[in-house]
Amino acid sequence: MISIAQAVGSSTYPGRGILAGKSKDGAKAVFAYFIMGRSVNSRNRVFVEETDGMRTRAYDPSQMKDPSLIIYYPVRRTEDKLIVTNGDQTDTIWEAVKADGSFVSALNTRTFEPDAPNYTPRISAMATFRAGDFSLDMGILKAADSQGQSTLRAYYCYDTVEKGVGYFLHTYKCDGSPIPSFEGEPEKVAFESGDADEVANEIWANLDENNKVSLWVESYDLATGECVTRVINRNV
Repeated sequence: MISIAQAVGSSTYPGRGILAGKSKDGAKAVFAYFIMGRSVNSRNRVFVEETDGMRTRAYDPSQMKDPSLIIYYPVRRTEDKLIVTNGDQTDTIWEAVKADGSFVSALNTRTFEPDAPNYTPRISAMATFRAGDFSLDMGILKAADSQGQSTLRAYYCYDTVEKGVGYFLHTYKCDGSPIPSFEGEPEKVAFESGDADEVANEIWANLDENNKVSLWVESYDLATGECVTRVINRNV
């Protein structure tokens, strides 16, 4: 395993990233989502907490050009689930599970983002909480060819997550033109702390200074259900 710092700092542009794991003492489930941006439009965002999740919002509405792929709910909650994604597929999953559908069936109706030539992957995660533990589903929808004619869908379902272990899924392998998509299974990351502030500070400090935009972190007490959430916005 690699550290959180190594995982998020290994590239100047991992794009958008989801981390999900369990603290070393097994007491907390910890989740994080961050966004980065290279264009003015992508950087013109902040995270705003809501009662049932979190949404993105334009920092300066007068500078917003195209909201279609950058304004959405990255986080939604149900009674026993937490859904985190990098796009409006959050709502697709949210609506599906409320109607007795599944994470996989919901994402099978979606594809990658229509932003040629990058064809940004849609990355998603869903935690399902149960009696002091949780299961984790993660998925990536990406272009299977350079012309964006076909979709590769990969799903990773963990019945439980080991103590001190997390998984990191991000949109891009590294910076480039076009930007190469993430490859392989979610990266296995060491989760030492269950403290939201400590995790948030470690992620934020190691994201590329020029490209980081916003970060959300939540620590969930598996015994009590208590949540502690932290949001850091570059634009304040």
